[in-house]
Amino acid sequence: MNLDDVNRGITKNKKRRRVGRGTGSGRGKTCGRGHKGQGSRAGYSVHPTFEGGQMPLVRRVPKRGFNNRWALSVATVNIGDLEMAFDDGAEVTPQTLKEKSLAKQRYDVLKILGDGPLSKKLKVTAHRFSKSAKEKIEQAGGEVVVLPGKAPVIKNKQKGAKPIAVPAPAASETDGQSDSKE
Repeated sequence: MNLDDVNRGITKNKKRRRVGRGTGSGRGKTCGRGHKGQGSRAGYSVHPTFEGGQMPLVRRVPKRGFNNRWALSVATVNIGDLEMAFDDGAEVTPQTLKEKSLAKQRYDVLKILGDGPLSKKLKVTAHRFSKSAKEKIEQAGGEVVVLPGKAPVIKNKQKGAKPIAVPAPAASETDGQSDSKE
């Protein structure tokens, strides 16, 4: 292989295809659309999954459950991993976990789980802690710091809003009169 083979066939500014310029060009007359039919007409477009009337693959394949596109991605780290990776008295943060390759992936929330023993005193900072992880960290003399998570998006502010408390009129204003109609 030669060095100039790497970029062979790659053009930065590709010329557009000029159709309908004579039969000798290979794309003259019908311009690559063929004779007659729906595909030859102007304004023709087809759904990307259309298979000519055959049941499309996306409809043939069975489906189960659903994928929540708004779900937060949670990275988990076990107490046993912290025991091996950190020294006594160390501070555990999302940045230090990334440096130690314990939580390298992209995530929204970091959760510490309680699998494994912990004998070292650590100051652990994360978004969430399991009950057992919190107990083990505090039992070892460490500290648990909870980071604020992503603020929930309020779609309809009218729905979630609390009613405004209107102060009741003072007794002197009403002068003991009743509201009944007489």
